Order: sequence, then structure tokens, then C-alpha cells
Amino acid sequence: MAKENHSYRSTLPVRGHSEVNLCSVISLGKDLSKIVMPVTFNEPLSFLQRVAEYMEYAKLLKLAAAEETPLKRLEYVSAFAVSALASNWERLGKPFNPLLGETYELEREDFRILCEQVSHHPPVSAFHADSDDFIFHGSIHPKLKFWGKNIEIHPKGIVTVELPKWKEAYTWQNVNCILHNVVVGQLWMEQLGALEIKQHGGANLKATLSFKSAGSSGKDLHRVEGFITDSEKKRLVFLYGKWTEKLRACEPNLYDETLERIKREAKSPIGSPGHKKVLAKLNSLTIGAFKPSHQDAIDESTDGEDCLPKICPTDSRLRPDIRKLENGDQDGAAAEKVRLEEKQRDSKKSKKHKKAPEPEPRWFQSGVNTYTGLDDWLYRGGYWDRKFSDIEDIF
Repeated sequence: MAKENHSYRSTLPVRGHSEVNLCSVISLGKDLSKIVMPVTFNEPLSFLQRVAEYMEYAKLLKLAAAEETPLKRLEYVSAFAVSALASNWERLGKPFNPLLGETYELEREDFRILCEQVSHHPPVSAFHADSDDFIFHGSIHPKLKFWGKNIEIHPKGIVTVELPKWKEAYTWQNVNCILHNVVVGQLWMEQLGALEIKQHGGANLKATLSFKSAGSSGKDLHRVEGFITDSEKKRLVFLYGKWTEKLRACEPNLYDETLERIKREAKSPIGSPGHKKVLAKLNSLTIGAFKPSHQDAIDESTDGEDCLPKICPTDSRLRPDIRKLENGDQDGAAAEKVRLEEKQRDSKKSKKHKKAPEPEPRWFQSGVNTYTGLDDWLYRGGYWDRKFSDIEDIF
């Protein structure tokens, strides 16, 4: 599964995006996935490329597969689930909505991932990653809503990790993201809600992590913590940290013991030394460190053109509107974006006029997730054979 060596870019030709008043574009409570947004809101990436950034810390899944106990494996899978959010920090631009049938592939020495836009309305992106140690797959249909001051991003859809060596699987749904001060003030974001990671086929353990609200003081910004429990809800491990930095693990009773020890050292039987101080004193194991480094780890293209003929003609790297925005040509990007959207609509009308059946996704098919029993998009296989015949020209 090893890939050829290529020189990958670590920067883009032009950085940043223009600020536009959202109130002039959309109305309160509007679902942003259903309206056409100006390119000035975008970063020069397709949402499929953002999905591939899940794999920035894929090494955590490799470590999980190497562990001998279900508990340790769940610790590393939990760290991986949290790490997928790390690259979101300070990423305030909106990715381009993928066109129906658009794809994106990424190969590294220890994994490969394929993403495809399998539905346009509602927008659904499916992905499948595999390696010698794990399989990671799922589908995401994001919902974005504007609420006057904030944008709420709900990443609907279940994701699944399989560890074939142990005949285990893990499933979860990502937490919501809130983008604050989109009209006035300093833009900032937070992840908010509960992340529940279920283990299937092993000891049936569960990790439940809470992403804390920053609050008015901001003291809990980025904080995440929770417990791994068994089928009888007994607490086995305490997990805590920041989704922008790292996740740590320790025995649940260590928190209470450390709290009491700090009180004794301070000779203050009344009151609490503070939650953050206790966490700082815990003797814990770091199971995942993920300070954002996505520009080096995950890149959307290569410096050379030698590898491009190998990718599928529907790959995001070939989208002209994204390429133009990447080079700072906002007017050209806007014109190309309109052209592509009109081409997609005309293609749909033409097929409807000819009474042709709705086209099926090329690389994924609808099915049922074995572990959750819910509807999902499952990889058909065959993409990496690189037989890209009869591919529709979507660009």
C-alpha cells in the first residue's frame, strides 16, 4: 500500500479571505447548506478535502490496533475522535460545497482515503479509509444555521472505526461547532456537546466526553473531559484535555485523591483549589497530542503535475473555481463557481428530460451500517484500481 514519494506543498499562493456581512446575504435561522454563498466566504478547499483531514492523526488508530486490551484500544480511538477537531481551530473560512460526483483521494505511507459527494440535496459526503491496521468510514451531511451573531455547524452522520485484528468496531457522531461573532467583533469558535464513542464486538465499553462551553470568562475554552465506562456503567478511566492540544488518561479515583492532597497541602479544609489546578497535578498518561499541524500533514495538492494524471477526473484538485481562489482571483473563482453550478443543474435537467434514471454514486452505495443498524453509505471498492472509464465530466 506504499505510495510513491512526492514533494507536498506546505503553503498556498494566497492566504486569507474577505470579510462580508452575513446579514446582507442570509436571514436568521436559515440553513446555509441550501443557499448559494459568495466565494469571499470560502477557503480554497472542497469540503471533501476537509473530511480527509480526519486522518491527520491516523497514527492513533495504528497505536490502538497494537494494544492488547479493549480499554487501551478505546483510549486511543477516543484520542483519534477528538484529534479530528484539532485542525478546525482558527479555520474560519467555509470550504466549497462539493459537486455531485466530486471525489478526493489522499494516500500516505500508512493509509489511504477516498471521499465522494454522494448526494447534492441534502449534501452528503461519504468516505472510506483503510490501512493494514484499521478501516475508517462514514458519511457526513452537515447542517449550518445562522443565528444573528453565531453560526451553528451540526456534522450529522455516524463514523466508524474497525480494527480487524480484534474484530472490534467503534462508532460515534461528531459534536457541534459554534462560530461566534460572525457579524461584529472578533471571530472565534468552540466545539460544544457530548461525544459518545461506542465499542462493538469487544468488551462493549463506552467513552462519553463532554466538550465544555467557554463561558463568559473563557476559562473552559477548548476543554473536553469524560469517562470510559463498562456495560454496568462502572467508571474505568478518566479522560481530559483540550481538543486543540492533547488528551490525557488516568484512573478515575486519582482525581478525588489529588483534590484531597492539594487541600491538605494548602491546609485549607474548606473550599476547593479549583478544577484546573487539580487536572494539572494529576499523574496522567498522554494518549494523544494534536496541536494543529494540518498544513504539513494534510495538503490538498502537490508541487509537481506528475501525479495529477493518475487521479480521478472528478477529483477536487481539478476544480477551476477552487484553483482560481487559491491564486487570489476572486472574480474568476466566482464566475467558475456559477458556471459549475449551472452545468450541474443543466445536466440534471437533461437527464430528467430524457427520463434517464438518477445516476448512482460511482464509488459508494447506500446500505446499512452493520454496527449501528442505521442507513449509511458503504464503499463499493475498485477505486484504487484506477480504471476511470465512463467518468462524467462535472468540471
